[in-house]
Amino acid sequence: MNGKLIILTLLTCSLQACSQQNSNTMNDTQNQTMPDSAHWRKLTPEEAYVIVNKGTERPGTGKYLYNDVKGIYTCRRCGAPLFTSHDKFQSECGWPSFDDAIDGAVKKIPDPDGERTEIECARCGAHLGHVFTGEHFTNKNTRYCVNSISMDFIPADSVKGNK
Repeated sequence: MNGKLIILTLLTCSLQACSQQNSNTMNDTQNQTMPDSAHWRKLTPEEAYVIVNKGTERPGTGKYLYNDVKGIYTCRRCGAPLFTSHDKFQSECGWPSFDDAIDGAVKKIPDPDGERTEIECARCGAHLGHVFTGEHFTNKNTRYCVNSISMDFIPADSVKGNK
């Protein structure tokens, strides 16, 4: 039992050292009463680290970083549509990048560091990543930098009626 606790503690400390996160705990966020929370998907510890505790996956490791299939990116926790493949672009920043979000899908919040703007799912408050402007990667001059682990992907050809 003590060995498992030590390993869990070391893993937690190393994950915290790899990214910035605020002081909210998983239980504080999970206990918030939000619409549809009973229908949220069960998260793995790695997903909860990013989505609930506002962590960051390691750059270059996300499964959607180089995804170029047409479709919709949805919130991993509640399933809300967030981004379309039409708005995805390669920024070479290490995480999937989008220059626009689906209207009303993403909430922007000043980050505790005072320098960045955090993005959350507007429906459930899941941490997605950050948004940056003024970098001139696209004509929209916006980069939503999103953790792959915060999203699911629905290919356009799997949607009923699309062939």
